[in-house]
Amino acid sequence: MDKLKRVLSGRDAEEPSGLAEVIDATSLGWGTRVKGFIACFAIGCLCSILGSCLLWIPKKGLVLFAVFYTLGNIASIGSTMFLMGPMKQLKRMFEPTRLITTIFMLLCLILTLCSAFWWHKAGLALLFCILQFFAMAW
Repeated sequence: MDKLKRVLSGRDAEEPSGLAEVIDATSLGWGTRVKGFIACFAIGCLCSILGSCLLWIPKKGLVLFAVFYTLGNIASIGSTMFLMGPMKQLKRMFEPTRLITTIFMLLCLILTLCSAFWWHKAGLALLFCILQFFAMAW
């Protein structure tokens, strides 16, 4: 039956390689993809809301906001990988029309975490969070 499927799909000359078998075995069904998207997106929204709530904590609030907001954005970006797959997502992110925006957004994500953890500059972390928002909206 497998040989008939290969003949009808135009792949009769080649046997499936080990990599093709691994890819077929690890691919997710549509229902699983939607569930993963919803879960990851909900975690991203929760992190962003939690970061906004932690903003008002004295001394460390701004740093906590920057960290949770950044983690929320990373989770939200990761959620779309469930729908279209990681390679297609990366290919679309790095298309020539989106290249500058993608690089700017990733740079802002990294600089936000650097300013929160290593440089200990809360104002700079807030600035990079604002730039993250504009890069995501762009």
